[in-house]
Amino acid sequence: MTGIGPVEPVDSPDSGESYDVIGADGPRLTDRWSAWWRGLPSRVRRATLASTAITVLAAGVLVPRALSEDQHPEPDRTPVPWPANVTAWRYLGPAGLPEPPGTHPTSGRFRFAVDVHSGPPVTLKVTGAAFPGLTAHALPDAFTVHPGTTRRVTVEISVSDCSGLPLNAALPFLDVTLRNTRAIQHHSFIFGRAYSRDLFRLLRDACATTSAPQHGRPSGSAGSQNAD
Repeated sequence: MTGIGPVEPVDSPDSGESYDVIGADGPRLTDRWSAWWRGLPSRVRRATLASTAITVLAAGVLVPRALSEDQHPEPDRTPVPWPANVTAWRYLGPAGLPEPPGTHPTSGRFRFAVDVHSGPPVTLKVTGAAFPGLTAHALPDAFTVHPGTTRRVTVEISVSDCSGLPLNAALPFLDVTLRNTRAIQHHSFIFGRAYSRDLFRLLRDACATTSAPQHGRPSGSAGSQNAD
């Protein structure tokens, strides 16, 4: 029959032709890993599994903790308060001062309670007693009060000159220096009727033989604080 020849085999060696075969490939990575793992001794496999488990467990504990710490905002820094703003004085009463009988006392001791409400400790020193002719100092001379505590202190006041002392002034005060980590302040603490009565009893006794002016001098200051 015309046009019909012998049937040629596909990809015969004589034709020199070749065809791509889909799906044919070298060994995969997972296959190589499995073969390597199976080739390890059982003791090595157990040790590797144990160390891997420990590493995963540690990561599960530490990573969430680190993330939670990073998410916490830094607390606001509260400024240190001025020492005069957190310190209060309260008058407790006279402490007395032994004097020989028949003499006029020229000194007296008075008891106070000092409170510091907040902030760092405050160190205090009494520097004056409001009027010329008086000197004042605390016993001990300088003392420290910690926040949230009350310190009882005795102040000794002495009369050195009666000529400038009023005998009927109200609201006498103490001049005090206060110091904390923020500042040093000079402040006047004003006390009420009880302290005024006890102080002027001392002044009258000390100046009984001396004529003293009866007019009062304004007491207190712009930074004063009532503390009776």
